[in-house]
Amino acid sequence: MSNEFQYDVLIIGSGASGLGLALRLPDSYKIAVLSKASLTSGSTYQAQGGVAAVLDDTDSTEAHIQDTMTAGANLSRHDAVSFTVEHGKESIEWLIEQGVPFTREGNEYHLTKEGGHSHRRIIHSADATGQAIQQTLIERARSRSNIHLFEDHIAVDLITRHKLNLPENRCIGAYVLDHNSGHVNVFKAGSTVLATGGVSKAYLYTSNPDGASGDGIAMAWRAGCRVGNLEFNQFHPTCLYHPQAKSFLISEAVRGEGGKLRLPNGKRFMDKFDERGELAPRDIVARAIDHEMKRLGCDCLFLDISHKPAAFITQHFPTIYDRCLKYGIDITKEPIPVVPAAHYTCGGVMVNQYGMSDVEGLYAIGETSFTGLHGANRLASNSLLECIVYASSAASHITQHNHPLGELPEIPAWDESQVTDSDEDVIIAHNWDELRRFMWDYVGIVRTNKRLQRAKHRVDLLQQEIGEYYSNYKVSRDLLELRNLAVVADLIIRSAMRRQESRGLHYTLDYPESGLEARDTILTPVNYDWH
Repeated sequence: MSNEFQYDVLIIGSGASGLGLALRLPDSYKIAVLSKASLTSGSTYQAQGGVAAVLDDTDSTEAHIQDTMTAGANLSRHDAVSFTVEHGKESIEWLIEQGVPFTREGNEYHLTKEGGHSHRRIIHSADATGQAIQQTLIERARSRSNIHLFEDHIAVDLITRHKLNLPENRCIGAYVLDHNSGHVNVFKAGSTVLATGGVSKAYLYTSNPDGASGDGIAMAWRAGCRVGNLEFNQFHPTCLYHPQAKSFLISEAVRGEGGKLRLPNGKRFMDKFDERGELAPRDIVARAIDHEMKRLGCDCLFLDISHKPAAFITQHFPTIYDRCLKYGIDITKEPIPVVPAAHYTCGGVMVNQYGMSDVEGLYAIGETSFTGLHGANRLASNSLLECIVYASSAASHITQHNHPLGELPEIPAWDESQVTDSDEDVIIAHNWDELRRFMWDYVGIVRTNKRLQRAKHRVDLLQQEIGEYYSNYKVSRDLLELRNLAVVADLIIRSAMRRQESRGLHYTLDYPESGLEARDTILTPVNYDWH
């Protein structure tokens, strides 16, 4: 049977932003943190590069702000960029206090440089920074008796007072599927936080784990929140191309430390596209690789760091070296086969500097949110920084404004009377594949009006079909993710159709130039309510 739980704060998502927020809240708060699968299954754990922050005397906040604005193609909001960069150093200090083992060289922390940065400012833990951060935060959370960690729990939908036909709208929790029991439980909460990551599983090729299905963005949209700039999907230029290597990223730091991109014949090509060569921002590098692959009709290109000493490579990139060796590629002697892959969602749920959404009591932080930091293209290693900075600011706001549990209304239990159809799984799998393929083909690195119209037509049909299924059949993780993916795919397509220019990550052959004025693309749901 279904259960009802009550918490001061419900955090949906267990990555750097979700756990970072939980650890910043007072010990007196009863906190629930939900993870769709294991606590290490999200994007944070897979992050390789590091965290960007001004930590060196030769660097400055002004330089980091300028690099971010430049990479964002003049669409980043200056106030959001300043706020994030200015809180960078204290965020790193907090992570060090938690025990994150950042790499040192002698008595100093080693700082690396990535594409788009004018200084070495990426603090890292070898080439597995996300793993080091995630494991540290999990250990800290487990040591806190007030933080309850729920693995294999998938949020179905948010519960608002408007959904219950009550006045004065506010988010009061969520319906949550316990994957192991199959029951949908009610989680009541004074404050609810979406920290569910991005939407890159909407694409056929992605560096992201399976859970990146845009759940938080879709749930917030259904609850009446505006979304912004969802047409800006960052494609990481270098994902390992190998039939068994699912979603394995080759860190930008490989290019930062001298790696060269090569054609199948061994020739370099990046200098043709940008004077910064391999260190150009990701959108330029990804488009260059996409262009050369299409021109040559080849399946992949190559990233070569074999000219560096073997000891340097194994010391700086132990994870990449080991993983490639597993597939028979010795990166100290030969180049790495690579392809671009959907990597990061620059837009998301519209929030202010405290992570507050349009619905009272509902916050969004990390990749789920649209703070204005990333503009039309995210600068490398600003994402983990954003997670930690906004986890802190949201925690301070929740601490001052959390809603008393005693004032929450009764919430009806989930209707579990729906049945499972024998054909359901095969139809879900087919629709999932179809959606990811047309998004890759029609809403990928290079777009056209005609491709976007085709994608819109297909996503409309798909949403109709999924809607019928959702109404009649028992919910499962696969069905919930497909439903959310279809919502965010539709939002991405609609956002892309509105942007009649090329800027940053949105490149269209019909409007190859940037417009004179940089504007955000804001979509408003029918149930958006000022009150």
